[in-house]
Amino acid sequence: MFEDYIPIAALNQYAYCPHRCWRMFCAGEFIDNQYTLEGTGLHDRVHTLGSNHRDDTWQVRAVWLKSDRYGLIGKSDLIEETDGQLYPVEYKRGHRGEFDNDELQVCAQALCLEDMTGRPVTQGFLYYAQSHQRQSVELTPELRDDAIATIAAVRTLLHTGQMPQPKYTKRCRGCSLYSRCLPQAAKKVSRYQEKF
Repeated sequence: MFEDYIPIAALNQYAYCPHRCWRMFCAGEFIDNQYTLEGTGLHDRVHTLGSNHRDDTWQVRAVWLKSDRYGLIGKSDLIEETDGQLYPVEYKRGHRGEFDNDELQVCAQALCLEDMTGRPVTQGFLYYAQSHQRQSVELTPELRDDAIATIAAVRTLLHTGQMPQPKYTKRCRGCSLYSRCLPQAAKKVSRYQEKF
């Protein structure tokens, strides 16, 4: 039944690097490195099912989210409710990211919450464990459009299975799958082939 649903995490991976998303969700490849192990350890602690009240905020952890409208499914780190407003909180290792892939993941969780509850979700948060900082994510029409476009791109990728070519960017430095795609080598081979 859920085989046609896209994992929310795939949107984050696709926005980070389409080739990485293909390797993980089409080829079934994954290699741990320091960053993925730290992230897994953080999520193992966060994904302990439970709920509590903190001041005027109700918190529930490890809730499965699903959207029939967008064909999404995934587990939230934390859902909070304050003054009748719901918002997702996504935990990340390290410091505030310089890329927008984490914001897309929060937006996808909000789309699921809206679909599940019928209530508007206008804001989410990213919590960075290393800096103990929370970053607000405003769920603007532009971010929503970007999330919906990314859902369509990931759906096409999963449906066709067509491998996007690796492209070297500064994101490659921390990628656990760098040794699989070798984007700089692919670029050199491409230049070599153009000569002949």
